[in-house]
Amino acid sequence: MFSGSDPEPRFSDRQQAGRVLAAHLRSYAGRGDVVVLGLPRGGVPVAYEVAKSLGAPLDVFVVRKLGAPQHQELAMGAIASGGILVLNDDVVRAYRIPREAIDAVAQREEQELVRREHAYRPGRPAVSVEGKTVVLVDDGLATGSTMRAALMALRRLKPARLVVGVPVGARETCEDLRALADDVVCARTPPDFTAVGLWYDDFAQTTDEEVRVLLQDPRVAGGSAGSEP
Repeated sequence: MFSGSDPEPRFSDRQQAGRVLAAHLRSYAGRGDVVVLGLPRGGVPVAYEVAKSLGAPLDVFVVRKLGAPQHQELAMGAIASGGILVLNDDVVRAYRIPREAIDAVAQREEQELVRREHAYRPGRPAVSVEGKTVVLVDDGLATGSTMRAALMALRRLKPARLVVGVPVGARETCEDLRALADDVVCARTPPDFTAVGLWYDDFAQTTDEEVRVLLQDPRVAGGSAGSEP
């Protein structure tokens, strides 16, 4: 579902963006099989509003893109929560990236992934997504490389359905993600989209502490129920 006709061209902040997105996700409200996952860090405040509105548990899905050597913006794969490694075989073959180079980048990114896991979810396991409808939320989509990596990683965890939800995004990116997700909900796809931050009045960086506090809010903290051991 794409919409470019919303009368408000900008969001005041991520919280307001989350409430707007939640209105576009009403069909998933009140269902016991729905889990909302936010991509850190900026996606979590948006996901918090979505989870609260849908009555669904909230958790975070930490994913780290693996940039190709000499081409850091090009994703050769990703690592994600749960020890998941996915590779973009086309990129690996095209650039003839050796396994030792992949392992070196993955090891470096694993350190940051572990740090974030401990910072966001201290002492708690991740919510189980197997057999669930997962609504994966970020604060916007430009190239979509991180979202693609997250979707590929999440498929390994066997959800019943994967839904992408963002308040704003480039129309082409939102359309392209349909190849990886079962549903894509981009609340706004402005024709003059250039960067996510331009569609927010307040796009201040979300901190690790803000993410941790939102995940612990009792209104959405059901994410630990039914978690994997």
